[in-house]
Amino acid sequence: MTSTSSASTTPTTVTAAASGRWTLGDLSVNRIGFGTMRLPQTGGALVPDAIPRDREAALAVLRRAVDLGVNHIDTAAFYFSPLRSANELINSALAPYADDLVITTKVGPARDLTGRWAAHARTPEALRGQVEENLRQLGRDHLDVVNLRVVGTDSIAERFGALAELRQAGLIRHLGLSNVTPAHLAEAQAIAPVVCVQNRYGLGMRSKDDAFVQDCGAQGIAFVPYYAIAAAGGEAGATGAEPAEVLAVAQAHGVGPAEIRLAWTLHQGPHVLAIPGTVDPGHLAANVAAGALSLSEDELKLLDGLHRSATTG
Repeated sequence: MTSTSSASTTPTTVTAAASGRWTLGDLSVNRIGFGTMRLPQTGGALVPDAIPRDREAALAVLRRAVDLGVNHIDTAAFYFSPLRSANELINSALAPYADDLVITTKVGPARDLTGRWAAHARTPEALRGQVEENLRQLGRDHLDVVNLRVVGTDSIAERFGALAELRQAGLIRHLGLSNVTPAHLAEAQAIAPVVCVQNRYGLGMRSKDDAFVQDCGAQGIAFVPYYAIAAAGGEAGATGAEPAEVLAVAQAHGVGPAEIRLAWTLHQGPHVLAIPGTVDPGHLAANVAAGALSLSEDELKLLDGLHRSATTG
């Protein structure tokens, strides 16, 4: 998206700086970031035998994201397809890394060489192995932020404690959590500081978690929703028809529904970040520009009503 001032006909490109800033520990990031789950393949992500993405297109969109002011990139070693790895693409496109670029990764889940899911890393040794693999693939001597990705409701103390030890050793700068409950967060914070929570959340999705989102903000913790655009589509991407409420607000602003979903997400609090992913340069620019959208009170009321009435997630 571009804007044109009344005094000039020269379009002005909107950058990620327009979304505002938040800090992950001592690392300042623009609130619109970039997620790399879709970079390694075409079609659905995290599936065996995926069709590898064109390498040059993937590299180009990463570089363009940084050109547009994105300085928060989300990745994982298990984001890969035959021939392509998100971490390797990041390394090839962006190294040597800019001083203000923050790369967030996650550990816990594992996939075998065929791309099928394997057992989660649960021991200190397995988690350290995943941290070291991320370091190797990214070409770093430390990881900026590592999220422990959790499945289930059992205790995370041993796993988070293992990552806290790696933080003390200097391999990790800051720790976060993914797919967790408030109880998990409290358990982790008794062990080491948590700078972010990355959970599935968005307009019309998991309204039951609204209080958790706000509680994170009250504690100074970033809340980083995933699938904020895809919603129920998840790994497969956005599916189905958009609700009339979203379409109406999008038409009023002259943008697409994806931008309204991102704008609504960011309106949930200054601590809420966004990490939309794409390999389309036009979609990338639109996603970044969504950080500058200001929704009116009436528009927020309309969308909030949709959100509360939905049961997705």
